Amino acid sequence: MKVYKAQLIKTVYNIEDLPPPDKKEIAFAGRSNVGKSSFLNAILGIKIAKVSSTPGKTRSINYYLVNDKYYFVDLPGYGFASVSKQEKERWNILMNEYFKNRFSLNAVSLLIDHRHMPQKLDYAMVEWLKDLGTPFLFILTKSDKLKKSEKAKLFEDIKSSFSTYGEYIYLPFSSKTKEGLKEVLKTIGEILGEVD
Repeated sequence: MKVYKAQLIKTVYNIEDLPPPDKKEIAFAGRSNVGKSSFLNAILGIKIAKVSSTPGKTRSINYYLVNDKYYFVDLPGYGFASVSKQEKERWNILMNEYFKNRFSLNAVSLLIDHRHMPQKLDYAMVEWLKDLGTPFLFILTKSDKLKKSEKAKLFEDIKSSFSTYGEYIYLPFSSKTKEGLKEVLKTIGEILGEVD
């Protein structure tokens, strides 16, 4: 898949404000410090998602219209510590409604920091998506920060830690070096039924 046009078309804080489910969409989820905004900027080819030095800035569901044809959906990062109980509750309601009722959602790309083993919230997210029957794949971010040997070992360790849930796609990625960019776009294209 080639991205030749991308624009932020909607920022959603309430579930009733979601755009009509008239296009195929793929969502991107991950912990609040996983580098999701940098990842989106890399795959979209433009600096469109705000990269913040404070993790967890994305508190809304951001809809990007790609190639006038698909929605790439940036979900709020989970696991942010500096958020009130009320804000966390609002996030839970928003996510629950989104995953349960968004019939145009083709899959979720779950971003995991390649440098570390998954955390409790990552496993909780996998269990949640499995319970809902939502297809998902793993993208291992910040791959450039690892030595080759570390990268290979952690790749296998992360894969093994999720293996109890089933067989999934794992794609190492670096926003900095663009490692894995072709593979990620090819996989997204296949999920959306895009034929190059």
